[in-house]
Amino acid sequence: MRNLTMRPSKARTYYLGLCLTYHDPALAIVGPDGGILFAEAAERRLQSKRALNAPPDDLFQTPALLQAHCADADEFVIACNWQEPRPLHEHLARWAGWLSPEGILANAGRRLHAWLEPYQLYHMQAAQHHALKSRLLNLARSLRRDFPGVPVRIRAYDHHLSHAALACYGSPFETAACAVIDSYGETGSMAFFDYRDGRLRPVAKLDGPQSLGFYYMKLTELCGFDWLGGEEWKVMGLASYGRADAEVMGWLRDMMQVDGLRLKTGHAVFFDRLQRLESRRRHPEQAPESAADLAHTGQLFFAETVNRLLTNFHARGCSGHLALAGGCALNSVCNGQIPRGTPFRALYVPPAPADDGTALGAAWLAFREDHPGQSFEPGHLSPYLGSEIAAADIERFARYAGVPVRHLPGDALIGAAAELLAQGKILGWLQGKAEFGPRSLGNRSILADPRHAETGERINREVKFRERFRPYAPAILHEYGPDWFEAYQESRYMERTLRFRPEARERVPAVVHVDGTGRLQTVKQSWNPRFHALLEAFHRLSGVPVLLNTSFNVMGKPMVHSMEDAFAVFLGSGMDALVAGDHLFTKPETLP
Repeated sequence: MRNLTMRPSKARTYYLGLCLTYHDPALAIVGPDGGILFAEAAERRLQSKRALNAPPDDLFQTPALLQAHCADADEFVIACNWQEPRPLHEHLARWAGWLSPEGILANAGRRLHAWLEPYQLYHMQAAQHHALKSRLLNLARSLRRDFPGVPVRIRAYDHHLSHAALACYGSPFETAACAVIDSYGETGSMAFFDYRDGRLRPVAKLDGPQSLGFYYMKLTELCGFDWLGGEEWKVMGLASYGRADAEVMGWLRDMMQVDGLRLKTGHAVFFDRLQRLESRRRHPEQAPESAADLAHTGQLFFAETVNRLLTNFHARGCSGHLALAGGCALNSVCNGQIPRGTPFRALYVPPAPADDGTALGAAWLAFREDHPGQSFEPGHLSPYLGSEIAAADIERFARYAGVPVRHLPGDALIGAAAELLAQGKILGWLQGKAEFGPRSLGNRSILADPRHAETGERINREVKFRERFRPYAPAILHEYGPDWFEAYQESRYMERTLRFRPEARERVPAVVHVDGTGRLQTVKQSWNPRFHALLEAFHRLSGVPVLLNTSFNVMGKPMVHSMEDAFAVFLGSGMDALVAGDHLFTKPETLP
């Protein structure tokens, strides 16, 4: 920890958490009482997927956020999600020139027993180095101009500890075993913690290049997709169309094995098996069956490996509750299997388990460091922490957009929107604060009636412009969950995939994947009253307590951030109507 000034007594201290990772940068603000005032990934404002190599403390947005949330600040604590000292191997690679453009072009450097090529690994290290080297420059300027004389303290936290803080402090658990499974941190890809009495205690960590995150990146690449663009989702969707390939599974097991809470590489055979895997490289458009079989087998190996690690972790006796974080916790197919495939009794995955979530994790670590004697009540973290579209912006579009629009306060809007959905219309839905994390949860959503299979096909074809094999999520009223899903589990953040009951599948074919599963969102009135009211109204009209819910974006773009973004999708796609606040916008052809 580095102090720039002494801490004044009884200060109104605001905690600014920064994700300084070169991908998925994010900013979080925690108030003097520990409450979350704001948390959002930079990609939303920039409308650039993953905001690669962008700073989290934007020079234009950050000053406005500080004025809105921290105007009365007596002190700031800036909490970063990476330790300042970089590991020795990175300094050596930089000294050897491997992290330079010339080194990356030449694919220079020693070939490690890792899933990725040297140029890919060294590009990541170089990009991370530059992200940390330029850290806080924008924020420092903003604070000096707008808060002159206000003390500022800067702290840096271990990357995986920042992941664990979000997962445990945001969970409903008083005690938990916390597993962080990632691509990499300061020195490795995994860390395990025991959480109790409000404190995180390290249990084990994995050093070295072995990484389930790197493995899934390689699998994404072999299946014809781009992991740099975050296309691992496509592998999960495609996997359901394939079958297990025993030969490929054997190669994967030769290459990486579980040893306690570690991953071991089969050094003697690694590169031979990697070359064999390369021979199976396929693109789903050119060889759909082969690509699907590879995706299916690769997903099976991933889940098998995670379950073995977690079973070994449970044997350490930390807790029967599991808090899971890191980029690999976005694998909803694997998450849904953990309660059945491991001894853990309960699972919590936060809404932003990947690196964007570490901004809030770091801010919480700083707050708790300053309040060591304070007790904290466990409870579910709300995902609705991002930006809110101003009423004035909605009213401006209502006046000038040139499309039919109605102002319908309260229940009138809920009823009108439910009627359109029951008529088969595709609806954009903008309400309140944006979701923190990668999934739309009823505030930045595209919604539709799930009762007709062609609805999902139409959204893929005319709205999202994405591949046909990509599934859609069912949002379901919680009280009906056990009637619709086998071994039903609450899934507040759309973080796990479960199997539909056979008798339910034919009722909502638009949200049932080819293997009979759905990545569901549990909806409760206390969590999102407005979205819950819409679901209830649709249920009364249709007899179905389920809506198709997908993120409000087109393929390759982040979820919409502004009214301008929303109207670009609305007018540039086959969407029928748009709800923003209390205004209902429709296209002329949508009207009866």
